Amino acid sequence: MGCRVARVAVLSAGSWGTTMAKVFADAGNDVLVHARRDEVADAINTRHQNPRYLPDVLLPPRVRATTNTTFALSGAAYVVLSIPAQTLRENLAVWAPYIRPDTVVVSLMKGIETYSGLRMSEVIHQVTGIPFDRIAVLSGPNLAREIAGGQPAASVIACPDQTAAAALQKACHTSYFRPYTGTDVAGCELGGAIKNVIALAVGLAAGLSMGDNARALLVTRGLAETARLGQAIGADPLTFSGLAGAGDLIATCSSPLSRNRRFGEHLGRGMSVEEATTATGQTAEGVKSCRAILDLSRVHGVEMPITEVVAAVIDGTTSVPDAAAALMSRTPKPEQYRA
Repeated sequence: MGCRVARVAVLSAGSWGTTMAKVFADAGNDVLVHARRDEVADAINTRHQNPRYLPDVLLPPRVRATTNTTFALSGAAYVVLSIPAQTLRENLAVWAPYIRPDTVVVSLMKGIETYSGLRMSEVIHQVTGIPFDRIAVLSGPNLAREIAGGQPAASVIACPDQTAAAALQKACHTSYFRPYTGTDVAGCELGGAIKNVIALAVGLAAGLSMGDNARALLVTRGLAETARLGQAIGADPLTFSGLAGAGDLIATCSSPLSRNRRFGEHLGRGMSVEEATTATGQTAEGVKSCRAILDLSRVHGVEMPITEVVAAVIDGTTSVPDAAAALMSRTPKPEQYRA
């Protein structure tokens, strides 16, 4: 889209990291992906494919890969983080010395850190000391396989520094990927994290052969839970009606490509958490984040009944049938979206 060529480091060769590497390259940038395994890096460099996560997608020549994190970070204008949320702190402690002072760090992660209750941008700031105006969050209804295949999609880039957000917007704007900008980092991160938990609930309902009415109920009331907690932590309520809120929630809860929904379906059909983890094959962030989100809601005195039930199923303190019964047996109340 006419932007100056930038060097982009993508730390993760998973499906979402590889997809965004393709987006940045298609926008005209030079991209270096960090892969943990030699065979993945070799496949990207020699065949322009990631056979593990996106076997049918041809990557642009501008996408290269390395197993050397220091080399990946060297000279990068943007460092794009797309690793499991609960491993971020440990990895960042190692990577931080190699991130340039003027680099913008971009979080693709949608989770809340267990025990600390911190959002990903807060973990990045705490571990690295990078100021918040150089930390951006990209969030929206973004199913990796669709975007990697060139299907139309949009997202939100949230950063306190609007100039940095606008520059990043140009760096990843393609004919099929349209980024918008905003400043509500907290709202975008919260929407991205909680939608995974609601998708688990929708998957549970699907696995129990519940109909579209039940799924619509969970999506709608799940959005209400998200908005209540968002208001309590100072997020902009309008964020939750946009791409990073309702948009992401709808895509994640309705698509069979959603790993969190698939994980919930496995549980609804009788699998254990361990069996569902194996069957899903990729990280379902809602599984790890649901308890942290519930703890955060209790700190702020916000009721989140769907999140509470999902956390109980994941913890093994309630069965799937009992969880469904618990949601439907709640005392009826006036419908409201206020905290």
